[in-house]
Amino acid sequence: MEFGSSVLEELSIAGDTAHISDQCFNILVTHACQGLLAASNRDDIANDTSFKDTDKGSLKSAYSGLVTLITEATKWDAEPSSIGAVLEECKFTIDRINSFNNIYLAKKPLIQILLGSIGKSPPHIVDVDWRLDYYIKNNHLDKVNQPVYLITLKTEIPGNSELQEIQFSCSMEQLQDLVGKLKDSTKCLEKIGQM
Repeated sequence: MEFGSSVLEELSIAGDTAHISDQCFNILVTHACQGLLAASNRDDIANDTSFKDTDKGSLKSAYSGLVTLITEATKWDAEPSSIGAVLEECKFTIDRINSFNNIYLAKKPLIQILLGSIGKSPPHIVDVDWRLDYYIKNNHLDKVNQPVYLITLKTEIPGNSELQEIQFSCSMEQLQDLVGKLKDSTKCLEKIGQM
C-alpha cells in the first residue's frame, strides 16, 4: 500500500498524542470503522463528548487519514504487519499500532462485504466490429487522403442481459498504439496469473 503525502500527514496526526490523546484514539478508530459501515454513523465524532478537548481540525484530519487507511487496507487485504509498517512510518507507538489492528481486524470482514457490494464491475468485451474508411477530404481541408478505422466494441455488463456498444474512430497510429497497450496488458496479466 502506498499513500500520498497528505494521507501520511493525516495519519501522523492520528498517531501523535499531542493531537489525539490515548483515550480518544481507540474511540476514533472505532468511529472510523463504523463510519465506513453505515452512512448514519459518519457524523458520530462531531457529537461524541470524548473529543470535546480535541482540536476539531486535527480530529477531522485524523479521521480522514484513518478512513483512507482502513479502506485501502481492506481493498488490498493487507496483513497486520503491512499496516503496522505504514503506521510506524507515521510515528505511531507500538501500543497504538496494536490497538488499531485489533479494532480494524474485528471489523474487517464487514468492511470487505461492504466494499464488495459497491459499484459495478467494468464491462467485458465480448466482440469487436471494425471498418476501414478512407477520407479523401473533409470540411476543413480539400485533401486529407487518410485511412480512419471505425471500431465498435460490444460489451457485456454483469447483471444486464443486453450488450452495450462503445464506438470510436482512430488513425492507424492510434490503432497500433491501442494494440500495443493491449498486448502489454495481456503480458502483465499473464505474469500476475503465474504468481
